[in-house]
Amino acid sequence: MAGWYEEAVGLLRRPAVAEMAVDVLLCAVPIWAAVMIGLVIGWARRKHQRKDAALADDDDAADAASGDAGDCVDGRTFFEGGHHVVTEKDLEHLVQLLDNKESGDTTWQHLMERTTSNMTYKAWRREPEVGPIMYCSRTIFEDATPELVRDFFWDDEFRLKWDPMLAYFKILEEFPQNGTMIIHWIKKFPFFCSDREYIFGRRIWESGKTYYCVTKGIPYPALPKKEKPRRVELYFSSWRIRAVQSPKQDGQQSACEVTLVHYEDMGIPKDVAKVGVRHGMWGAVKKFQSGFRAYQQMRDTENTLSRSAIMARVTTKTSIASSSCPLDQEPSNAAKTIDESENSRAVQPGFDWKWVVFGGAVAAVCVLNTGLVGKALLIGAASRRQAKK
Repeated sequence: MAGWYEEAVGLLRRPAVAEMAVDVLLCAVPIWAAVMIGLVIGWARRKHQRKDAALADDDDAADAASGDAGDCVDGRTFFEGGHHVVTEKDLEHLVQLLDNKESGDTTWQHLMERTTSNMTYKAWRREPEVGPIMYCSRTIFEDATPELVRDFFWDDEFRLKWDPMLAYFKILEEFPQNGTMIIHWIKKFPFFCSDREYIFGRRIWESGKTYYCVTKGIPYPALPKKEKPRRVELYFSSWRIRAVQSPKQDGQQSACEVTLVHYEDMGIPKDVAKVGVRHGMWGAVKKFQSGFRAYQQMRDTENTLSRSAIMARVTTKTSIASSSCPLDQEPSNAAKTIDESENSRAVQPGFDWKWVVFGGAVAAVCVLNTGLVGKALLIGAASRRQAKK
């Protein structure tokens, strides 16, 4: 034991080793300086944002107290009859996005293309100058009808069985005259991201045998926001469902095509969101596929429909012609359901320890797996020593 200790002391006393250690520390100083500056700036921004949030909460409380108390007792005072929850403007917004994608707009970037024995999947991404990232996907299910796929998308009771991210759902309101529903969701996310809450309206239009299923976030004063889970207010997730010819080229329209357009503002950095979507997309699609096939088997053996599936059959008849008008580079006003101040807070979140932990974890993985930081520091130290010689 003493021999090892003496050898270690002798090694450290060598001038070359000591000089190398000093060089490594000097190379690391800029990294630690950047970290400390980032922490100071983050704390300063957090302090100011807390003050702004407190002032905003006081203003909201004053407005609520001065208003009619009966207005917030029930969402029906805002959405009487369900005609203003999801409107024709929202349908037009979906159709415009679909036409824009299918017209060959080059702003859509290809993300993924996968094929299984009974499913084909393609996905694209678009980054507007203003607003969250948009995603579009086209899925073709073999041996599926548009009606069954429509019911599957709406059936939240069954979704709890196959979607591990859905922790809770509740039908807040429904309007049988046009099939509109107001839904409350809570979704689970990884440890570094808090759970998210969604309150959205949804409605289905039918044009021929094509279904346009529109879902968007809406304000709902009867259910006030809480600190946790964080509510996602800017949310648009809608589908076009129709029968298409099977990719097997058998001449039969035995397949079902689902074209999804989705965007939401979760209040996390865009780059983090892009990485999460890119790495989790195919796994989510496979869960979706297995969930649909399980739903298909369940419907073959059971005649009882859930309340959500029953409401999916109440559609609004319409006639939709494709539009060749170019689409703006940002979500339409019809799909924006939050005010500018709230949107700016969501798009540019303040300092949050979760991202420090997340960034530290990523850095640790890089160091342990590849040694990139260590290699950079050692190369820098070696170059300094070579220059001194």
